[in-house]
Amino acid sequence: MEYNPGWNGSSVNVLHVRAAGPGDSLHYVWSSIGAPAVLLVATQSPSSALRVNWTQLLSASPAGAVWIDPPDSVVYSTAVVFTKLFEFSEAKPLGELFYPTYDLSDFSWDSLNHTLNHTALTAELRGVPATDPGGSFSNGSLAFRVTAYEAGGRDGHLPSLLHTANSSQLEFILAGVAPRGNSSRFVLEVATVEEAGAVRRLRSQRSIDDEYTPTIFEVLSLVAEPQNGSSTLGFLQWKATAYGSRSPRREDGIQCRAQGLQAANWSLPVSRIIQAYFGDSLGSTCTVSALNVSFGGEEGEVYREKRYLSWSVLLGFGEPPRDTFSPLVISITAVALGTPLAMLLLGSCLVLLAQRRRYSEYEPIN
Repeated sequence: MEYNPGWNGSSVNVLHVRAAGPGDSLHYVWSSIGAPAVLLVATQSPSSALRVNWTQLLSASPAGAVWIDPPDSVVYSTAVVFTKLFEFSEAKPLGELFYPTYDLSDFSWDSLNHTLNHTALTAELRGVPATDPGGSFSNGSLAFRVTAYEAGGRDGHLPSLLHTANSSQLEFILAGVAPRGNSSRFVLEVATVEEAGAVRRLRSQRSIDDEYTPTIFEVLSLVAEPQNGSSTLGFLQWKATAYGSRSPRREDGIQCRAQGLQAANWSLPVSRIIQAYFGDSLGSTCTVSALNVSFGGEEGEVYREKRYLSWSVLLGFGEPPRDTFSPLVISITAVALGTPLAMLLLGSCLVLLAQRRRYSEYEPIN
């Protein structure tokens, strides 16, 4: 994990996370220059490196300021940008009332270097609006907490997402921000950038197993697929829940919904790091899609009471991880289904045995 690689300043945030394998390497480049974003690049070289021309990156024309060396080692690149936070109220009888939008490209962000933990492989990007007339952020902030992984496993806190070494976790946190209505709900706009030949699709998978995330039976994945193939290039994956506590429990759950994936070429994400890497192709051959993730619903009072909201999403390369039944669940199911079956078989055997042992005092007539 490198903070502002090749530059000693701390007025802007660029975090480079590199995972090296025996024959390839993965790059995650997080940045808050403009809208907070992450650039994901997979290469077929274990020694590929990130290069940044800082003078050009911080200029008015950043195209070409960020690249991977050697360039021909890149096999796939994509980006995710967190563009806007909407707030609206569903108070009756007025219906939906939208408040002024929080544009994340206009936020002022703290130095990420203060929260960088090289041992735990975590960092937190925290910000507030540059101008806050209503004072909603006077005692609060919006944050993105990044966690990188060296091996597969499962996160220890709800929603206990299953991860691999090819993925990183991002936690969106809204803490202490005063809602502008009595029944406020929040919506986070997420944009993705794909180069020519790849397309994003939204998948929903349901399961009867809620062992790791109680009462939640749906997993959503925003996957990138080649237009002429069936393999998966990259993904965003999350469970259909958010939480209203720093130490989440089942009762702290907040409903989470994805409101459809739409083409967004008409509104390119304002992120300097994305413009620097994709250059002129961002407005021509690249495909930009946008997805709204809403938090709240019938249990929307959770945020108003605790003023805390956290939503976890997994980002990575290849196929998203799939949860399977644990040995404990398989054992319980086997016992629950096997015991009645065993009793039925045993009873049948006893009945047959009893019928064979029947006898009479009368001699059979030959």
